[in-house]
Amino acid sequence: MGGQRLSGRAKGFEMMIPAFIRRMIKSEYLAFVLRIYLGYFFIYASLSKIPYPAQFAEAIAQYRLIPYMLLNLGAVILPWIELITGLFLIIGFKSRSSTILIGLLLIMFDVMILINMYQGAPITCGCYDVVGEPIGWKKVLENVLMLVFSVQIYYSDKPELLSRLKSIVGTGSRITSA
Repeated sequence: MGGQRLSGRAKGFEMMIPAFIRRMIKSEYLAFVLRIYLGYFFIYASLSKIPYPAQFAEAIAQYRLIPYMLLNLGAVILPWIELITGLFLIIGFKSRSSTILIGLLLIMFDVMILINMYQGAPITCGCYDVVGEPIGWKKVLENVLMLVFSVQIYYSDKPELLSRLKSIVGTGSRITSA
């Protein structure tokens, strides 16, 4: 019975699932939604760090990977990079460049977390606020998932999508007078 052939209907269903997944992965609408999500995520992450750079520098220092001379500079610059790239993603300005920066940041964050997990350092993440949650596999997987999102955005985002959506909404709401 293992050698039975699939009927035409079953074969079509089997082919439809990969086609649906392929369309979803390449979808410019999914890229738009993920772009908004990642943008808001990085803006949220930056907002608690910008007003308190000294506390953020202490959170970075816990990782014991950044040279002492660069801690304060990194604590001042990194939140602004997160904020600007998040804003650029949301408004669709230089979204590919912003996606590359965010992807590199996510890789850097994961490497730093994995090194400290390997060393057994009981530190907090410092991701969203100065206190933060402890580092662990949950944070690594979250960053990997956002890295996958950024890859999808990089390859599938269409900046003209927003103007196309505006024209669709704009034409439907016009009232013409005779």
